[in-house]
Amino acid sequence: MRDLGAASPLVRLSKTSMVGAVGLFATLAAVGNITDYGTNFAFVQHVLKMDTIFPGSTIRYRAIESPAMHHVAYAFIIAAEILAALLCWLGAWRMAHRLRAPAPDFQHAKAAAVAGLTVGFLLWQVGFMSLGGEWFGMWMSEQWNGIESAFRMFITVLGVLIYVSMRDD
Repeated sequence: MRDLGAASPLVRLSKTSMVGAVGLFATLAAVGNITDYGTNFAFVQHVLKMDTIFPGSTIRYRAIESPAMHHVAYAFIIAAEILAALLCWLGAWRMAHRLRAPAPDFQHAKAAAVAGLTVGFLLWQVGFMSLGGEWFGMWMSEQWNGIESAFRMFITVLGVLIYVSMRDD
C-alpha cells in the first residue's frame, strides 16, 4: 500500500476539498440569511432581546432592545459568513492549483483558507457560542437556542483548520 504521508496529492486534495466544503456551508448560510432575512432575523432579534430566557434570570440587563442594533448584529453575521465563504473558496482554489507543487508553495497557498476558517471559527464560536450562548443566555431559550448548530459548525471548522494547518513537507 502506498504511503499517504503529508506530501501525498491525495492528502492535499482532501485538505482542499474540506476547505471547499466549509466555503460551501458558509455560502449557503449567507444566502439563506439574505434570501430568508425575516425568518433568520427573528432568531437574532429574540436572542438579543433575551425575551425567551428563564423568566427570573438576573442577566436580562444585557438585553439589546434596539431594532437598529438587531439589524447591525445580523448584518455583521451575514458579512462574516460572506467573508468566511470568499476566503475559503479563494483558499480552496489556490490550494487546488498547487496540489502537485513543492511543499512550501502548497503551504503558502493555504493562507486564504486558514483566514477563512478562522473567520468561520470566530463567527460560530465567539459570535454564537460565547456571545449568543453565554452573554445573551441563548442556552436558556427553548425556542431560539442555536448552540447545538453553532457547536457543530465551530467544531467542524476547527477540525478542518487543524488538518489544513498541518505542514505538507
